[in-house]
Amino acid sequence: MKRVIVTPSGVELTEAEVPSPGPGEVLVRTVLAGICGSDVHAVQGRHPHIALPYRPGHEVAGTVESVGAGVTRVQEGQRVTLEPFLPCWQCKQCRAGRENLCERLGFFGCGHDQGAMAEFFTVDQRRLHLVPNALDWTQAAFIEPLGTPVHAARLAGGLAGRTVAILGAGTIALLTLQVARQQGAARVVLTARSQRSRDRAAKFGPDAVVDATAPDAVEQVRAHLGESADVVFDCVAEQSTMDQAVAIADKGGTVVVVGVPPAAVTVPLPLIQDSQLRIQGSATYLPEDFAEAIALLVSGEITVAELATVRPLESAAAAFADAASGEHVKVLLQAK
Repeated sequence: MKRVIVTPSGVELTEAEVPSPGPGEVLVRTVLAGICGSDVHAVQGRHPHIALPYRPGHEVAGTVESVGAGVTRVQEGQRVTLEPFLPCWQCKQCRAGRENLCERLGFFGCGHDQGAMAEFFTVDQRRLHLVPNALDWTQAAFIEPLGTPVHAARLAGGLAGRTVAILGAGTIALLTLQVARQQGAARVVLTARSQRSRDRAAKFGPDAVVDATAPDAVEQVRAHLGESADVVFDCVAEQSTMDQAVAIADKGGTVVVVGVPPAAVTVPLPLIQDSQLRIQGSATYLPEDFAEAIALLVSGEITVAELATVRPLESAAAAFADAASGEHVKVLLQAK
């Protein structure tokens, strides 16, 4: 089979043996696999948790090719998507139902021995979710990315009737915008650095889109909201955006860190204490977030077709370049 590997030299397409599912495992035939922002950062050497070489691919939709002994959750031929983090199921966090915070957490497609940017992969049956027939393959490939803002909104305490700022205009930011609208946020303002990103974001119905590089970007966001933000989603998570997020949420707001920070940042602790700000990390998702993401896609309340660009698996290197170019929102590799 064909498999993508990211090395210090770049993105390579290699040949590999089709893996065999062990007990409790499933062999999945990949249909679509998304290139995540974290994959782009890893290629650029900017991801804090992924070392090269690695086998990428954790956003995936495919079909069950075969099952190992003892598999009962899925059957051959069923359409599935992957919840990619690999918990130990035994530590304190796993026992409490917070397996996304597992103390011995592994992550499929991010340092694991397999990734979904391959024609086939094997994985524990517990990491798979069935894809309803009502969803096409592109929608199915967005279940995993959509789980991230669904989880972040849950951690924020819900968004109904609240003022929301979203920093960034990539896949997760645009999905967060749609989640905020679906939940009934009072006003939503998004920031982006490039005019192209701002024009694209405007099509998804924010109350305003602000130039993130403007000297008065914070003041503009607050003016469009009519007040400070109740919730700020930082989907970039760099020093400049964290500075803006804290200022936009001052006073009494919540900053949810959704993006993966490429490096450490500092925060104004005296202001956080005195203004009673909450800085909330958001780590991936849980099964209930996948269930909600699926329901939102099935209902049509979240739309994703206009976010997707599909490339063949054989063009993986060019597809990674497309994903890094800023000209596309979500690049999907098609393996079937």
